[in-house]
Amino acid sequence: MHVFIFILPLNCKLNLKTKLIFTKTYILRELSVYLRSKIVRIMEYTALLEKQILGRLKIDNPWWTEGRIPSYYQDMSPRLYLDIFYPLVKDVSIQRALILMGPRRVGKTVMLYHSIQQLIDDGVSPQNIIYVSLETPIYNNILLEQLFSLAKQILSKEDSQEEFYVFFDEIQYLKDWEINLKSLVDTYHNVKFVVSGSAAAALKKSSNESGAGRFTDFNLPPLLFFEYIHLKKYEHLMRQSKVEWQGIESDIYSTIDIDKLNCLFLDYINYGGYPEVAFSSRIQEDPGQFVRHDIVDKVLLRDLPSLYGISDVQELNSLFTMIAYHSGMEFSYESMSKESGVKKETIRKYIQYLEAAFLIKIVTRTDDTAKRFQRQTTFKIYLTNPSLRCALFEPVKMIDGNIGDMIETAIYSQWIPRKGHIAYANWKMGRSQGEVDLVGINDALQKPYWAVEIKWSDRFFDKPSELSSLQFFMEKNHLLQALVTSISKGGTKNMNFGTLHFIPSACYAYTVGENTLRQAKKSFGL
Repeated sequence: MHVFIFILPLNCKLNLKTKLIFTKTYILRELSVYLRSKIVRIMEYTALLEKQILGRLKIDNPWWTEGRIPSYYQDMSPRLYLDIFYPLVKDVSIQRALILMGPRRVGKTVMLYHSIQQLIDDGVSPQNIIYVSLETPIYNNILLEQLFSLAKQILSKEDSQEEFYVFFDEIQYLKDWEINLKSLVDTYHNVKFVVSGSAAAALKKSSNESGAGRFTDFNLPPLLFFEYIHLKKYEHLMRQSKVEWQGIESDIYSTIDIDKLNCLFLDYINYGGYPEVAFSSRIQEDPGQFVRHDIVDKVLLRDLPSLYGISDVQELNSLFTMIAYHSGMEFSYESMSKESGVKKETIRKYIQYLEAAFLIKIVTRTDDTAKRFQRQTTFKIYLTNPSLRCALFEPVKMIDGNIGDMIETAIYSQWIPRKGHIAYANWKMGRSQGEVDLVGINDALQKPYWAVEIKWSDRFFDKPSELSSLQFFMEKNHLLQALVTSISKGGTKNMNFGTLHFIPSACYAYTVGENTLRQAKKSFGL
């Protein structure tokens, strides 16, 4: 019999509720580590428990006998990213493994299952498709090639030269996975290997270092607002139109019912980033429990500490909670260090880790001339998924004081999956500060080529002359036009300093989301 004793530090300044959550998650983490170590020892003494592994592989691959994926996954609506991902899965002409990366609970496993079903629908034999979830403890410390061989043994295809499609889910649980995977790609030319993992930046790092020329990375972000509207089947609310932008006709969307669209936008901000939350009214009753289990427990208390050797998980948890509450605000390492008592270098590392896990995005500051600062002393931090804040605290309402910050976070989250350089501009204007919320930077010329002011108000449509910071920025950088968001009003205002295009925030988020999907498709040559 084993007795576990857990002691919280004496300087642990937490309220009772947080203490209980922290203590519970800490105990579960330590217990999980202990049980995993025991399982590994048992596996070592019993020649890897081959019989149990074979049995588990049969459970993981029901299509070997049923000819289809489980109805649980079939009934789920596919993400729109599947149309980009699946052609890469199906393509066996290029000898590369496909690596699906992204934060937890955005639908990576579901996308793998939907890809498997599509392969079957396209005529691939179900017995030539193998799926392994490496999160299953019984697979600990077993090489990918051995799992592949055991699966072929079950199928009586040990020496087969047929084409196979092999899916390894949650690859980060296998140490040195990238070396294993590269070896498989080099050895089995008739097999397409597809893997997924949640610790995105760590996977990216390993992929770049060990899989050069062997791996193709595919990033799956939280649900875009464009996807959310289509998955909820409200695309009939949208109307496509054209606007002249920098001499080119560009697509932009309006709506036939702005009140309904704004309600959907608010629902998206509160619940829409995670597919499971977006489509489950039961989870929406207490999204905090869902997120605490999968973000706080698994990412902050398990994934990041094990990847980066973090000893003080309480510090990391407190920092993330503070950032989540103030998403969209300007930060500096100096001020964060003074307020928390944590060293600047430690905070810098924690922020890098949180960004590595796709929980946050750092947006750099530029000035009124789009100058790149050698030393970034201040910056903004946004949640990559606005519904994280709702889950950790409470849902926001249309009239809340912080609704503007969450609108800004939601709009930034539509841009984050892209590769272009975006920033915010902040500079001194006499005794006051000038600021523009969103600026596109031409890195080659070190100049801005577009600007967006994010407002959750219709006042500026009626009084555009009050946008003094935007006017100053446009004149200084010779921008002939800019975009301003609103609550419900849209249209064009021709000012003496340039043209302002007004668009409701929800319509702008929808438009940016569609363009983000288009760019992802284009980046893979589709």
